[in-house]
Amino acid sequence: MDFDLPTALPVLARTPHALRALLAGLPAEWTDATEGPETWSPYDVLGHLIHGERTDWIARARIILAQGADRRFTPYDRFAQFRESQGKSLGDLLDEFAALRAENLATLEGWRLTDAQLALEGEHPAFGPVTLRQLLATWVAHDLGHVAQVARVMAKQYRDAVGPWRAYLPVLDR
Repeated sequence: MDFDLPTALPVLARTPHALRALLAGLPAEWTDATEGPETWSPYDVLGHLIHGERTDWIARARIILAQGADRRFTPYDRFAQFRESQGKSLGDLLDEFAALRAENLATLEGWRLTDAQLALEGEHPAFGPVTLRQLLATWVAHDLGHVAQVARVMAKQYRDAVGPWRAYLPVLDR
């Protein structure tokens, strides 16, 4: 499927609702669970998504749209959530993510991007030239990947409890 902003926006808008539906009110056994050492819990994923709302998608889109002399993106801190989320409840993070996402989507929609603007390039620190279209498509895929990650981490908590049905549940072994 080619990237199309009008069909991408509803996916981006649903991510905070999907995570709230999946996580709100659950005990820490679900929200703080991981897949093992150096893996992320649903709580950590939510913090990571919040950091992205602040420093990645819209910030990088602004760099691209400005078309200034320096189009290089600041490297993204993939672990910032560990310090930025300290002391916050899961409910706080869900609320913060929803508010930031709503603000960012309002900004994005307000730009009324043209095909020519979507073709503009910025400079990713690892990948080199990338278009605004690619950045926005990545935002959608990134969201979906992390929603899947949260579901996978939660499912794995019952890896042993399902007994022989594990053979039919490939999510438990990914």
